[in-house]
Amino acid sequence: MNLITRTPVLWTLFVLTVALTLAFGALAPMVGGQFLDMVSAPADTRAAYESMTAQQRTNHFWVTVLLDTAYPLSFGLFFAGMAWRFFGKWGPLAAIPGFGVLIVDLTENTLQAITLSGAAYVLEPKAWVSPLKMNLFYLAALIALIAAAVAVFRLVAKKKA
Repeated sequence: MNLITRTPVLWTLFVLTVALTLAFGALAPMVGGQFLDMVSAPADTRAAYESMTAQQRTNHFWVTVLLDTAYPLSFGLFFAGMAWRFFGKWGPLAAIPGFGVLIVDLTENTLQAITLSGAAYVLEPKAWVSPLKMNLFYLAALIALIAAAVAVFRLVAKKKA
């Protein structure tokens, strides 16, 4: 775990997360304006899927497989790395939500890729996978924010000493 706690790696993951976030905004029109990641209710998910043209589904598939695979890796490892580095002996425990959101988001992406490829409609589990992903994301982000505050506090305290 030393790799994801190193300063250059954390900065790289942070910058990559921001860049990918901006890329999603730029690519939203190519998928009809709404990513399936942002809906979870079965009826809403089906309506969003069925409202897409064949080209939008293909575009969404590639965004999911390429960008939305890199995205949870970047933010999940960033959140976990921040927690692991700045929470001392509690770091491994504090990193669990970061690793958890990574796994759950990749699971959601797999369901979407299978559906968007036309192999089978398997979006029903998004009814619980998507809310779980979002809750883990918010928890991991909060932990990372607290870790950043700890880092700043330590930096300031070190300069005063």
